Amino acid sequence: MQKMILKTNSLIKEYTSGEQRLRVLDEVSIEVPEGATAAIVGPSGSGKTTLLGLCAGLDQATGGDVLLVGQELGSLSEDQRAALRAESVGFIFQNFQLMPALTALENVMVPEELRGVSGKETIARAEKLLERVGLAKRVNHYPNQLSGGEQQRVAIARAFMHKPKILFADEPTGNLDEEASALVEDMLFELNQESSIALVVVTHDLDLAAKADYVFRLKNGQLVEQKFHGEVSS
Repeated sequence: MQKMILKTNSLIKEYTSGEQRLRVLDEVSIEVPEGATAAIVGPSGSGKTTLLGLCAGLDQATGGDVLLVGQELGSLSEDQRAALRAESVGFIFQNFQLMPALTALENVMVPEELRGVSGKETIARAEKLLERVGLAKRVNHYPNQLSGGEQQRVAIARAFMHKPKILFADEPTGNLDEEASALVEDMLFELNQESSIALVVVTHDLDLAAKADYVFRLKNGQLVEQKFHGEVSS
């Protein structure tokens, strides 16, 4: 029996708008096994990024449960959720979120620095990851000296730096051209296969989604379709 790295049960998220309650997620239940890849797809406003934030413990649900890396997020304090993210979760964002004053190498090392881990082994691992994503000659370059695709590859290396158990990516190719998008997609799935780190991607890109083991389609905050083995329709 497969062990689940992520599981949501009847997840609900509501916001207050004036005197009205707006439900942006309506009893969404998904499961992602350890080491698997999953894509969350759907039109703008369907609740994709909201679901990702709840699954990663960045926000709290109005109802339902999230089980992440064996921990029920609703029972944890904010400090405990932050500690869980620092230990077991990696992130990749659409706008890269690199620190402009740090080199590519220093940016990749940030997750370990935040955990108080440093030294020659940390530097060597960061260099190896940058080499793995094709940036061995760019380790001392700053973000403004890199293309968008190169910045996203630095972000990928950073996300894998502390060997998380699960990686969340929010529109990782949204700001990239077609060529850079294809390269970033390949890197994500290759590193997933090599490391067995689970990958959950929010995307509008159906080509990217088709590569995932699991595809969850949202519409108006509801889970309307689940597909497996990378089969996804437009």
